[in-house]
Amino acid sequence: MDPFIYLFIYFAYSGSRSLHGSPSFIYFASSECQLNCRGWSEYTQLQESFGEETAMDSPKFLLRDPSLEPLLDEFPREKFWEIFYLYQWEGFWNTSLYLRSSMDCQKHFEAMDDDVILASGMKTGSTWMKALSGSILQQKRHSDEKDDENENEDEAEDMDFLAKTHTAHSVTTLEGQAYIGNPHPDFSTIPSPRLFHTHISYNLLPPSIRDSKCKIVYIARNPKDTLVSLWHFINSYTSTEKGPYPFDKAFESFYNGVHPWGPFWDHVLQYWKASLERPHKIMFLKYEDLKRDPRGQVKKLAEFLGRPFGEEGEDAVDKVVSRCSLERLKNLDVNKGNARSVLTGIPKDSFFRLGVVGDWKNHFTDDMADRLDQLTRIKLEGSGLHLD
Repeated sequence: MDPFIYLFIYFAYSGSRSLHGSPSFIYFASSECQLNCRGWSEYTQLQESFGEETAMDSPKFLLRDPSLEPLLDEFPREKFWEIFYLYQWEGFWNTSLYLRSSMDCQKHFEAMDDDVILASGMKTGSTWMKALSGSILQQKRHSDEKDDENENEDEAEDMDFLAKTHTAHSVTTLEGQAYIGNPHPDFSTIPSPRLFHTHISYNLLPPSIRDSKCKIVYIARNPKDTLVSLWHFINSYTSTEKGPYPFDKAFESFYNGVHPWGPFWDHVLQYWKASLERPHKIMFLKYEDLKRDPRGQVKKLAEFLGRPFGEEGEDAVDKVVSRCSLERLKNLDVNKGNARSVLTGIPKDSFFRLGVVGDWKNHFTDDMADRLDQLTRIKLEGSGLHLD
């Protein structure tokens, strides 16, 4: 079976029903997600009855809630990378599975005023942001809370969630974990402040996120590097004996805005404009700025989250930057190897590649670069936003 299809089967019959918190005052995502054996049996029977190709392409199979099925015919549909279908809902493309979970999230999620929502498109730096934001929220706010040195060392080791759970799964993605096959996940036992992640566009966020006092942190990235990262990521678990999907075809799909949570520019602009209107609520970060000045950006992020570094000052900043460096993250045992993640079915090391700025130069032709740069200028014209 194609590994990408395995991923969506896995998600369709899984869910973040067993949510638990970290030892600290902040909630981190469930790291356990079990495959429902009854669901797998149903898939096997479907294959036997209709054939694997039909089963893989059937939106009905991928959906948990039959009530959505009649609506799919009303949505524009495109085949993505000749692998699976995307449906356009309110201007953005998604799989039928994530369409359902996003709708459930929009309808049912109730934000709390001290929640922190990390938002991003695909492959723009969300895994890094999970590590940084989680580490900042775990920092002690007052130096007088310290105990003796030995106890602090033990506590520091216990609080290093990054060494215990794959970084990509250390913070729950609402539509990608919590609401998959579960329209009413139980968040009642989660201590505050809660930290969540989403790929949902700003216009489709649950009203409670937009209307409450919760904070939103959005991270954007140069579209050329975003495409390269997306291409490598999806190929890491969909490539067949034919090799990776041709980059020139992937380029055209991205250029036309047809990719999960695309179009890229619309997604970015919605959060950018909202951050200008509500700077106290929404912080807009760029991946390139984090790479150029991680210490400065981490300090700004901590201030925005209401967790400024206290008397420890620069030492505390250095600790967070070092703990969350991409080099350290990709070398942690929980993130290494090509074994498939229990939570996603994606190879663990797929979330960490080069993490550099400008890798697009190794993939783009001059014509591709010119076309995408021109489109980016047109899309961002008059917004005041520049994506280097």
